[in-house]
Amino acid sequence: MIKKEINIAFEEFESINKLEEKDQLLCKEAVKALENSHSPYSKFRVGVAVKLASGKIIYGSNQENVAYPSGLCAERVALFAIGANYPDDEIVSIAITAQTNEFNILQPITPCGSCLQVMAEYEKKQSKEFDIFLYCVNGPIWKVKGVNNFLPFLFFEDRLNKG
Repeated sequence: MIKKEINIAFEEFESINKLEEKDQLLCKEAVKALENSHSPYSKFRVGVAVKLASGKIIYGSNQENVAYPSGLCAERVALFAIGANYPDDEIVSIAITAQTNEFNILQPITPCGSCLQVMAEYEKKQSKEFDIFLYCVNGPIWKVKGVNNFLPFLFFEDRLNKG
């Protein structure tokens, strides 16, 4: 038997003011994205802002549907919009935030497994990790470098890519 360990790493900032200015701005853009959340069922709004190498900011917000699970998470809304409209523009960083009137959010929310897998696909496509900011408006901000720090056993099967 061989024992192996996996370590994850992230940085925690006590407030948005502790981030670099460019990262503060991206987190604030994620808050703007909350305005377009369609979440009448969960009342849990998620907003995403993605900074591209060209300087463009692409937004995503969760989109619920009465015919559950026909909705889509904010992260995938933004990433698929990038794939469809800016396929050659590299992703530099992504900021994710959430709000609800139902309870206080005191810790950053993390992307679901499906969103992490999609993020991993985009990192693989561009052969480069990106920074992920989990912005808790009333709490800390976590900065994570690359999806592997969330989901170390990502699904990849290179034989599926015949290209």
